[in-house]
Amino acid sequence: MDPRTPCLVGAAQLTVREQPGPEPLDLWEAVARAAADDARLPPGRLGSIQVVHTDSWQYDDPPGRLAERLGATPGHRAYSKVSGTAPQLLIGEAAARIAAGGLDCALVVGAEALATRRAYRKAGERVPWSHPAVPKPPYGWERPPHPAELAHELFLPVHTYPIMETARRAALGWTVEEEMADRGRMMAPMTEVAAANPYAWRRTPRTPAELAGGRFVGWPYTRDTVAVLEVDQAAAVVLVSAELADRLGVPEERRIHLRGWAYAEDTWEVAARPALGSSQAIARAAEAAFARAGLGLGDMRALDVYSCFAVALRQACDAIGLDPSDPRGLTVTGGLPYAGGPASDYVLHSTAAMAGLLRARGGHGLVTSVGMHLTKHAYAIWSTEPGGALGDGRPVFTADPVKIVDVYDGPAVVAGYTVAHGRDGAAERGILVVDLPGGGRAHALVHDPGLIAEAEARELVGETVRLASDGRMNTATW
Repeated sequence: MDPRTPCLVGAAQLTVREQPGPEPLDLWEAVARAAADDARLPPGRLGSIQVVHTDSWQYDDPPGRLAERLGATPGHRAYSKVSGTAPQLLIGEAAARIAAGGLDCALVVGAEALATRRAYRKAGERVPWSHPAVPKPPYGWERPPHPAELAHELFLPVHTYPIMETARRAALGWTVEEEMADRGRMMAPMTEVAAANPYAWRRTPRTPAELAGGRFVGWPYTRDTVAVLEVDQAAAVVLVSAELADRLGVPEERRIHLRGWAYAEDTWEVAARPALGSSQAIARAAEAAFARAGLGLGDMRALDVYSCFAVALRQACDAIGLDPSDPRGLTVTGGLPYAGGPASDYVLHSTAAMAGLLRARGGHGLVTSVGMHLTKHAYAIWSTEPGGALGDGRPVFTADPVKIVDVYDGPAVVAGYTVAHGRDGAAERGILVVDLPGGGRAHALVHDPGLIAEAEARELVGETVRLASDGRMNTATW
């Protein structure tokens, strides 16, 4: 084996339930030290410290502050943008640098303390955390929402993902009730996995019937079937070269190898997607990752498919030919709605969990990630057996967008939609993505209470509606 071959030798997770809990910097330090200890590596020895963006607090220098805490002077430091794919891209970057001989050990770490922020807010207290960035930097978007999305209040995932779900539902010919029942059957086994996971945020098993009901957040999604963001959780992994692993005395059976990974992109705007209910990019990312690993889906001992919303699971299963009821299960953590969905960090948790499972059982595992509005996709194959080809973060596929028309007056056909609900559970407005007669797509809002109720009672996809524009925003009626 090449002495520069990268391998994962340290992994750790942390969940804090006491409220209020520690700040993200404290969580980073605790879980970084635990992962370094698992790797038998003194924290001060780290040659790279990469931190996943935290939504909880904007620090002046996240990698630098953590390096100070750890007593490390890494030659390479990085802080990611906002994205569920960020952990895998940082891991891939670390592995590539190790393979190239640029460094021999790296830490990738992430933490959120959004539950603690909520506790302070409810108590009417200011968050007393350290080293704030002054001035506060802009939010860590890689790319801001489209102006038409902002005009129609379509920028939250709890609204964009349901639009894709309704489009998929209609394409399959399912009724509203059939989709909800199927969602409950698909996600109930995930709650069982979370119940057995000591790091999971929600550890109560739920039945399909329980998950098929509940309070709507972005119709047809209910609160108990979407990612839970307000958690206090952290995770970290340590990668080292094979040569350093030998010197550290890490046994072969505790070394987990990144056999291959790949990254691909669908369109950034949901309305620009050629088919709202399916993904062109997922299949290409998976195909490239498996080819680089020299393995196939059937070779995987375990899977963790990104699960922020049901349509993310479903589009992945559709694209790679995975049965949602596969006996291997869809997750090794319990998924984002139950294990916890700490903003951009989840894949550090699924990777750490997969490493633990493979150390115990051997074999290969698939970990997937999703960024933004089902835009970005990363597929990674981990294994107790070295081999394959790493790959990198360059997209193996980028989808071509459909034109978005900002304002429009006239008839259009509904391509996908949702109904936004408030914290009290009440329906507030409908949000549509529509196909235009001359080509392209547009957005529209529905304000009429009767039409909003009708949208939730029957299938609206495929229906002709009429849009009227005020020069900035489109309103739909029928």
